[in-house]
Amino acid sequence: TVRMDIRRTGAIKKGDAILGNSTRVKVVKNKVAPPFREATFDILFGKGISRAGEVLDLGVKAGIVEKSGSWYSYAGERLGQGRDFVRDYLQENQEIFDTIEQEVRTFHHIPVAGSDSPPES
Repeated sequence: TVRMDIRRTGAIKKGDAILGNSTRVKVVKNKVAPPFREATFDILFGKGISRAGEVLDLGVKAGIVEKSGSWYSYAGERLGQGRDFVRDYLQENQEIFDTIEQEVRTFHHIPVAGSDSPPES
């Protein structure tokens, strides 16, 4: 049995339009794993959980993406000001997104998607 507390922590806006919600999930009860874990992530309407937002947050925590005030930079190159702007920038620039995602996966010892599948004969 798993019981989770799911809360909306804020709206993701672009101008007056609401694009999604920032969400916090806390595991209240868990019989199969340690309880009281917490996760925060963005849910974008019509798209689901924002991968770019997750890669950005994990990159900052791992020290791969540098954050100075509200400015984000990667490998000496400024990505932009504000988390929402940088998340959109990463969605539009797939090459930089893939590079940061690869470094985050390497940092956390997570295999690259598709590389752990057995070779076809």
